[in-house]
Amino acid sequence: MPNYESVLNDRKSKEVRKRVWKEHALAYGFLAPSIIVFVMFLFYPMLKSVYLSMTITDPRGQVVEFVWLENFIRLLSTGQFYKNLGVTLMFILFTVPTSLIWSLFLAAITHNKLRGMKVFQFIFSLPIVISVGTGSIIWFLLFHPTAGMLNYFLSLVHVGPIPWLTDPSWALISISIMTIWMNMGFLYILLSSGLQGVPEEIYESARMDGSGPIRTFLQIVLPLLSPTIFFALIVSVISAFQAFGQIHILTKGGPINSTNVMVYSIYQDAFVNFRFGIGSAQALILFAIILLLTLLQFKVLEKKVHYQ
Repeated sequence: MPNYESVLNDRKSKEVRKRVWKEHALAYGFLAPSIIVFVMFLFYPMLKSVYLSMTITDPRGQVVEFVWLENFIRLLSTGQFYKNLGVTLMFILFTVPTSLIWSLFLAAITHNKLRGMKVFQFIFSLPIVISVGTGSIIWFLLFHPTAGMLNYFLSLVHVGPIPWLTDPSWALISISIMTIWMNMGFLYILLSSGLQGVPEEIYESARMDGSGPIRTFLQIVLPLLSPTIFFALIVSVISAFQAFGQIHILTKGGPINSTNVMVYSIYQDAFVNFRFGIGSAQALILFAIILLLTLLQFKVLEKKVHYQ
């Protein structure tokens, strides 16, 4: 009898192990396409960039010499690298806070049940469906020094034309204005969704306690919205570091390198000057900066986020 029970238990354990193995095989089978895509388009290019960053290549991308960390040393010892980093940080300073505050303001004023709000919500969300290329062409026409609508409106109030894209002191501001408009759609939808998640009972309780709309928003709604704002901040900073399309179309890094952010510098070194080693080194430095800044944001700002 005990032998029969042990045989039965062994058979059951084998069946359980076989079923678990089949479940694992099925799970890895479903994951295989994603893993292959990640390996081909994420992990392999990253490892290739690490390798190329320690080499000097010819215009065809063939390795000529292995120089270890010389490309990083050369980059960190040149003034142009720090100037490009400064332009990038200034671009982030211009775009990220303004985009968040403006989108939050629009989300707040349209978070009501008045008639016609759906129309405004649609209009404010519209930039999310416009590509960077299309948006850049639209703003290129608006920024035109003689035929542009912006200078036309300025002339109506007797203000002289502004060289939006040709003056070094205005070029980065112009790119930032266009980027704020491009980011508005995504951030508006995100923050509007966050506001819709605030229970209506909280507004009613605040109203019964005599709290005005501004005080209710600043002291009650804003802390409840902090997880959404924190996520929007992280995504906006990373997106600002990676800005390329609008700069390439509108200014090509000029005038006088006033809009030459780090990503555009990487593009010029790698795909215009064919210095793939220097370009890969810059890309890795940019990756390290984004990673460290993201970790710093989680370390410092997440303490002020209210998840409940």
